[in-house]
Amino acid sequence: MTRRTAFFFDEHCMWHSAGQHALIMPVGGWVQPPAAGGLAESPETKRRLKSLMDVSGLSDVLTVRSAPAAEEVDLKRIHPADYLNRFQALSEAGGGELGETAPIGPGSYMIAKQSAGLAMEAVATVLRGEADNAYALSRPPGHHCLPDQAMGFCFLANIPIAIEAAKARFGLERVAVIDWDVHHGNGTQAIYYDRGDVLTVSLHQEGCFPPGYGGAEDRGEGAGKGLNLNIPLLPGGGEDAYRHALERLVVPALEHFAPELIIVACGYDANALDPLARMLLPSEAFRDMTRIVREAAEQLCDGRLVMVHEGGYSEAYVPFCGHAALEELAGVTTGVEDPLLDFIQAQQPNAELRAFQRERLDELARSWQSSLHPA
Repeated sequence: MTRRTAFFFDEHCMWHSAGQHALIMPVGGWVQPPAAGGLAESPETKRRLKSLMDVSGLSDVLTVRSAPAAEEVDLKRIHPADYLNRFQALSEAGGGELGETAPIGPGSYMIAKQSAGLAMEAVATVLRGEADNAYALSRPPGHHCLPDQAMGFCFLANIPIAIEAAKARFGLERVAVIDWDVHHGNGTQAIYYDRGDVLTVSLHQEGCFPPGYGGAEDRGEGAGKGLNLNIPLLPGGGEDAYRHALERLVVPALEHFAPELIIVACGYDANALDPLARMLLPSEAFRDMTRIVREAAEQLCDGRLVMVHEGGYSEAYVPFCGHAALEELAGVTTGVEDPLLDFIQAQQPNAELRAFQRERLDELARSWQSSLHPA
């Protein structure tokens, strides 16, 4: 069934540039300048996704629009003024390191506000009933950003900014955030760790980034106790691990929480070709994951689902992953074929490893359920 899907994009977001890097390493010393490319978080993965959508005809069946940049009042619901002032000053001075693996360039402050604005308007469009679901192609990403600290290419907490704006404008009470970026969503976790109005779930490669974050034992505190669910996955887990985690852990958590809106922090860096992780997902896994969460949204919150773009660093493969997810979101197919699908699916874990991973996830599910209903 075709669905009304809104897609938010702004070319200005592609202009964020942080100078010369080799993957994540600043050029200099022993680090040689790259022959081509540069910082892993480049605009090309996003531009190529949008280009594939345009050429395939997928853009024609979506409502494609831009959005106003987030305003200072929106940012200050999450970020203290001194952090925002420091970010703006460094940006206006030409850029530099704002935090751990968080380089910025000239204009990055205004571009980050535009990125947050795309997420805000995607949420607002769905809540106004103007679309069944929505996708924000936000750049820079946001899920690592703490209120007062940039980290991991993230400078503003796009999704929390959008959530708090929606609470202020629409009286939204319960929101679930499902983060399947391959790196732990530490920023979103920190912001909502002691709150009872937002469920935060992170599926991520165990021990990848940031170091020391994402343990399954971190389940929230105070009013948020039991509302932070970390699902660390073994490197190379493949599509069966993600599907099992969604079915055994994520969907039950959503059913228990009963959100009014579901937001996916949609990173594609669990794909098999990503340079910053070691998972094995093919593009079709992202279609399948989107289907599972979309069906949960239809069951629990009248289909209100928003996906906000996060990481994903393979210029060759992210376009196929994002295209598959967006086809599922909109309920259409365009005929685009992933030329690497068979190659990646042939490398999936064998039955022995799949069984081990499933038991590990089942044990986590039992532990989480028991924490909700202690004896």
